[in-house]
Amino acid sequence: MLRMLLALILSAVLVLLTGPKVIPALRKMKFGQTIYDLGPQSHKQKQGTPTMGGVMIAFGVVVAALVALLINYKGGVSFMLGLLAISLLSMAVGFADDYIKVVKKRSLGLTPWQKIAGQVFTAVAFSAFCYFHPQVGSKVIIPFANIEWDLGIFYIPLLSLTIIFIVNSANLNDGLDGLLSGVAGVGGMAWASIALFCTLAVVETNPEYAGNLQSISVFGMAVMGACIGFLRFNHHPATVFMGDTGSMLLGGATVGMAMLLRQPFLLLLIAFTMVASSVSVIIQRYYYKATRKIFGEPRRLFKMTPIHHHFELSGMSENKVVVMYVIVTVVLSLIALWSLQGLQLV
Repeated sequence: MLRMLLALILSAVLVLLTGPKVIPALRKMKFGQTIYDLGPQSHKQKQGTPTMGGVMIAFGVVVAALVALLINYKGGVSFMLGLLAISLLSMAVGFADDYIKVVKKRSLGLTPWQKIAGQVFTAVAFSAFCYFHPQVGSKVIIPFANIEWDLGIFYIPLLSLTIIFIVNSANLNDGLDGLLSGVAGVGGMAWASIALFCTLAVVETNPEYAGNLQSISVFGMAVMGACIGFLRFNHHPATVFMGDTGSMLLGGATVGMAMLLRQPFLLLLIAFTMVASSVSVIIQRYYYKATRKIFGEPRRLFKMTPIHHHFELSGMSENKVVVMYVIVTVVLSLIALWSLQGLQLV
């Protein structure tokens, strides 16, 4: 518990301390966000706001997680290295995308094939890491029933697709000031709590596994702390955006914790708002195409996607949408924790 608290506080403090240095530097280098004409008109005033602030989150998470892990060391290196790897590799793809957009002035960033190649590499590498890890393997847990489902040879392809989906969903979710940092922070605490529950269940019977599980709880609290610190600068009106650099980092961190806990199905609860962002875009696209074929002219189901923009255009303020998303994430995270009743670990 003390290491979790240390990770939370240290990551928040590190982000708070680096913000006043990093944000002016981003502004000086003209790393400003481009606001596109298709977006809500209220977002026009955000034009030029410094982006790529996700480097602050990465710094806070990495330093705090490693420091907390090494203090009173009880194992857990393999899980921690895995989490750092998927987070930083996901961030690298986002950073490259941001860099090309902002510095090279190529508005679309990485080409779709470049982006998917980086994400596929990260997803397959991490899925293989989990598959061959003796404490993870090919079995996943079905929530509420708390039974194991062995995916066998389908584990790597299915979980790779899950990773790519969640990372891109987190990216889509980052559309309002404080939105992704708010829901990802709550999610970090939720995964940390699940990991702590699992740690206490096996600490006597399998101390090595307990050490790895504890590293997830430390990492989750580091994510939460970094998000809290970042909210100081990212709440409405934001003085910095995390960019793809931060959103893909948080997406990678989120799905990484879920996979190491063997709880990918709980992403439907804890990462619900991220999933909803992607699903709304997919529904809108197919509805648009279907109505064009049926009626001769395209129609839209939502006013704009991802769906948080639909709520904005329906009259909700940016802050109200963010608060609603955070509350939904808190409630669904509590349900996810409740689903652990009767879970047996070995």
